[in-house]
Amino acid sequence: MHIRLLGTAAGGGVPQWNCNCPVCREARAGSGRVEPRTQSSVAVSADGRNWFLLNASPDLRAQIEAFPPLQPPAGVTRGSPIQAVLLTNADLDHSLGLRLLREGEKISAHATAAVRGSLTDGISLDRTLSAFCGIEWIEPPFEPQPLGKRDGSDSGLAYQVVSLSGHSPRFAEPTAPRTDHVVGYRIVDQKTGGRLLFLPDVAALDQRLMGLLADCDVILFDGTFWTEDEMAACAAGNLPASTLGHVPVSGAGGSLGVLSRLKVKDKVFVHLNNTNPMLVAGSPQQAAVLAAGCRIGRDGMEFVI
Repeated sequence: MHIRLLGTAAGGGVPQWNCNCPVCREARAGSGRVEPRTQSSVAVSADGRNWFLLNASPDLRAQIEAFPPLQPPAGVTRGSPIQAVLLTNADLDHSLGLRLLREGEKISAHATAAVRGSLTDGISLDRTLSAFCGIEWIEPPFEPQPLGKRDGSDSGLAYQVVSLSGHSPRFAEPTAPRTDHVVGYRIVDQKTGGRLLFLPDVAALDQRLMGLLADCDVILFDGTFWTEDEMAACAAGNLPASTLGHVPVSGAGGSLGVLSRLKVKDKVFVHLNNTNPMLVAGSPQQAAVLAAGCRIGRDGMEFVI
């Protein structure tokens, strides 16, 4: 399985257009201590030719231009190797890229019923795309099944949804609690057995999730916030990490301590908020991540499993 991190930042990217926090200032200064990042999305493929997107960020056009395997194949005027998009939730930083694909063939979008409902009722995605290419919704399985290409043929990958606690996006009408507003994906290469776990939005670490974390080769894990009160400490907002649906990286109940104990080859933090101090090279926060045997995702990072 080929894995390409197209974008590794949370909503707004790094630097965020209206943010003057210390991390964004460092990114704009061009010192090299903070690498600019586009908004979170990943591309995966079993053969290096047919690709699936894990979320479709607002920065998708630039991400495609930065990665030639996602560009139109040679010998055609219009075309794309992108077979489908697998959505983890309906947040705008994960779904606005679908509208950027409107000039192509009908979009195949894998999404739970709750995610589809939020995008259909909340931002009229179906109605908008129906005036262009249209969209085909596919309900992703909760048990492993082959992941089909656009024409229905086998991609060489199997996939399943990982249920996570979470709520509907801000733009959607509040609904009764349900388990499919936020999900992750477990993807397995059917030939090599390589296992990827993609979890960009994790609100809590429970025993069920702990078992899945230990059974993979690459973990792409929620690294949004370093601390619970990070937004308030930076004067960038008042909501704590847990309210926004993210377990912090540091602290007694943080994800770093959990990931540090796992015997997994690649443990990578993604979906990094622009306020997160571990983005700064040479910072004690970044040193702590590296000392724990984890990595900080950056745009363009690749893995083969």
